[in-house]
Amino acid sequence: MVSEAVHKSMQGNKRANTKPELVLRTLLRSHGLTGYRLQWKVPGHPDVCWPGKKVAVFVNGCFWHRCPHCKLTVPKTNVEYWTAKFERNQERDREVREKLESDGWIVHTIWECELKKKNVDATVGALFPQLADELGKELVGMDPED
Repeated sequence: MVSEAVHKSMQGNKRANTKPELVLRTLLRSHGLTGYRLQWKVPGHPDVCWPGKKVAVFVNGCFWHRCPHCKLTVPKTNVEYWTAKFERNQERDREVREKLESDGWIVHTIWECELKKKNVDATVGALFPQLADELGKELVGMDPED
């Protein structure tokens, strides 16, 4: 059982328009990767997607989705609950990815930590050229030699 304080805190977490999502959308627009839709009505409701091209981007919170880059610990109280919750989240993420891919979608996952100041340039440099190619768009404001 989860305490009332934890329950209330969890309910306060936003589903959409989180800071990492807003950062990503600002970067997408500034690099010419426009025309996306938000929370599209397909499995998992991707944070950003281009339905016509079947390209989806999920922005996952490191804590809730158990980022492979961060050294995260499990909360010290109610360990069984948290372990099961994190496992359910990860299983749901896998199922959503598999369903979208089986329907012909290209799925990208960006972790919250990858959009922080120290990592964002590397993230943009790796992902955006790939997105531009998948979308048939030209990147703006990026040196092709990078």
